[in-house]
Amino acid sequence: MPVLAIANPKGGVGKTTLATHIAGYWARCGHAVMLGDVDRQQSCAHWLALRPAAARPIAGWDASRSDVLKAPRGTTHVVLDTPAGLHGQRLREVLRRTDRLLVPLQPSVFDMFATHDFLQVVRERAHAGLRVALVGMRVDERTLAARQLQAYLDMLGLPVVGCVREAQLYRHLAAQGLTLFDVRPAQVERELAQWQPLLAWLDAP
Repeated sequence: MPVLAIANPKGGVGKTTLATHIAGYWARCGHAVMLGDVDRQQSCAHWLALRPAAARPIAGWDASRSDVLKAPRGTTHVVLDTPAGLHGQRLREVLRRTDRLLVPLQPSVFDMFATHDFLQVVRERAHAGLRVALVGMRVDERTLAARQLQAYLDMLGLPVVGCVREAQLYRHLAAQGLTLFDVRPAQVERELAQWQPLLAWLDAP
């Protein structure tokens, strides 16, 4: 059973956007998806409450209330949305229970500093089978900041599974409990193209 955690100690980097969309993608593929909130803010739970009954089902899970992360019976795919400042025992538990870790970051020097320190901790504490990848969030490829981010990503020596541009569409979909994978592909063609490398990484055995 794939268990994917979205983590970065810095807030506002797009963790919940990634978590909800990956859950939406796996649900579209017909999997029994559990979207877990390790974050006490319960952002994913609020999003699920907005999700239309006609949309493909995604089950919620308040993982912030348990010291042991164990998915409920019947789940085939798990996505964990983690809080800003994740560290210590909670981070160790997340790393122990997940087999994939996706680290989002924005083209900001503050994000780069926070991510660098976090990845060092991950390297020290991760189990041998953990797959780690990076994804750029709210990236405008035309800017100097985007080029600086790319140079930083290249330096880290970890897989970079894509960059997601800033778009109002993500906010509009979130307000309806929806994802790119719940609407007609022709409506979101540009965004879906950006997601293809990330989806390939998710689908890889």
